Amino acid sequence: MNFQRTIRRRKETAFWAPLPIQFDLMRVSLAGALTGLNLPVQRNLSLVPYTLGEARQRGAADGETKFFGDIGLDAKYSVTPSLTLDTTVNTDFAQVEVDEQQVNLDRFNLFFPEKRPFFLENAGLFAVGSSGEAEVFFSRRIGIGEDGEEIPILAGARLSGRAGPTNIGLLNMQTDDPEDGFGNNFTVARVRQDLKGRSNIGAIFVARNATGESAGDGNHNLAFAADGRWGIGRTGLISGFAARTDTPGVTADQHAFQLQARNDTQPLTLSLGYLETGRNFNPEVGFLSRVGGFRKIEATAFSRLRPKRLSKFQEIRPHSNYRAYWNHDGFQETGFWHIDSSWELKSGTEFSTGINLTREGVVRAFEIYPGVEVPAGTYDHQEAQLNVQSNEGAAVSGRFQVNAGGFFGGDRVSLSPQLRIRVGDTFNSEWSWTRNNIDLPDGSFTTNLARARLSYSFTPRLFVQSLVQYNDRVNAWSSNFRFGWLQQANTGIFVVYTDSHLIEDDPLRPVTADRSFIVKISRMFDALR
Repeated sequence: MNFQRTIRRRKETAFWAPLPIQFDLMRVSLAGALTGLNLPVQRNLSLVPYTLGEARQRGAADGETKFFGDIGLDAKYSVTPSLTLDTTVNTDFAQVEVDEQQVNLDRFNLFFPEKRPFFLENAGLFAVGSSGEAEVFFSRRIGIGEDGEEIPILAGARLSGRAGPTNIGLLNMQTDDPEDGFGNNFTVARVRQDLKGRSNIGAIFVARNATGESAGDGNHNLAFAADGRWGIGRTGLISGFAARTDTPGVTADQHAFQLQARNDTQPLTLSLGYLETGRNFNPEVGFLSRVGGFRKIEATAFSRLRPKRLSKFQEIRPHSNYRAYWNHDGFQETGFWHIDSSWELKSGTEFSTGINLTREGVVRAFEIYPGVEVPAGTYDHQEAQLNVQSNEGAAVSGRFQVNAGGFFGGDRVSLSPQLRIRVGDTFNSEWSWTRNNIDLPDGSFTTNLARARLSYSFTPRLFVQSLVQYNDRVNAWSSNFRFGWLQQANTGIFVVYTDSHLIEDDPLRPVTADRSFIVKISRMFDALR
């Protein structure tokens, strides 16, 4: 184990077991050893029943309000001190914060991270693939539709943990979608064997099978993958995975694989990687940013310098990253070369200046904004980037980023200011705004995305939080207010109000709204104590 102490006023981080500058607390192979423990075998069975009431309004702002009630149960049993069985019946995530909105100025899928506690626990064990690009398993496919709508989870179970040097993960969930008329059963089996020298080898199996009378024949999807990593000394690492999907009616090009090499030394970090997905690679219970297959290469060089002559600087970090994507016809769809240097002062202020050399290859014309189309073709551009960050340890801190340069045959100026205000240990707020001014040959437009996040903790167990967002790309306001009075392990009393407004351009049409007010009560009981 290891311990970290951060001293903000001195920009200092100290570790109990010393670590080289290029590593952080996650480098467990260099942690200290805790010996002399004689712990008794623990057995516990935690039961978490819940009940909730909801008032919901959908459609027009003056639409009918409907009332609902529900109950459910979660349970956790320690099979061994390092292997845990979790079960859930009529799963509910009412207390989870809503997603942060994004503006898509491209033609690829957006990635939204998982926030639900049940799926976040031991999530790293089930992670196989390239994060945010080609993931064999992505838990948001369970219980969340393509448009973000909630799909009821009837029941599920997960066995996860360690048995000696072997990591084990088994997951099965059953959902029900009344609109489609059938449900889905999801099964994930994962095993990973730890080896010496930061090395391991593993495999994963993922399946979706439609259930119910309306499911039809051949309504399923399978994915298989093997992955591993080989640690070379203290600084070198080679990792990768190979995967294949099985979709009914498809016989070829369902593969994906990646190979990466990385070397972390104190003055310089170097990495090189190659990723490929087949034309028909289709992980329906995973995530794929680019449909239709692609080949990607990526290289990074990152340096950390602490020159003694420049006494006002804590650290200087020159770095460069290049990534490029080609489709299987050999056409380059994306090229991005980032050249930058970050300058961190001892006062805590940090700034960076960089340039981006970009290439976008558009195979088929797409509508980037209502009435504005980007024609097929290749677009080569350059843009400048400036990023300034004040001392985050101060009660008031801020960040400002600006990108200006070419964009799909035209120009773009992107502004992203951010302000953080903290009052003691109780109040935190973050105010951010992202604005894009875009001028293209087919037209000009502006996008704005504003976000305000506030949190106040009366006590460590009593809090109120809010997230308010406005996205003018779809002309929508959304707000999420949460009150929590915690018992333990994310249980207690929760009061959640969510309000989403879609403002129509036609003044004769009513504003569409989606409102809900939820009160949820859950409590944990230890059945063996």
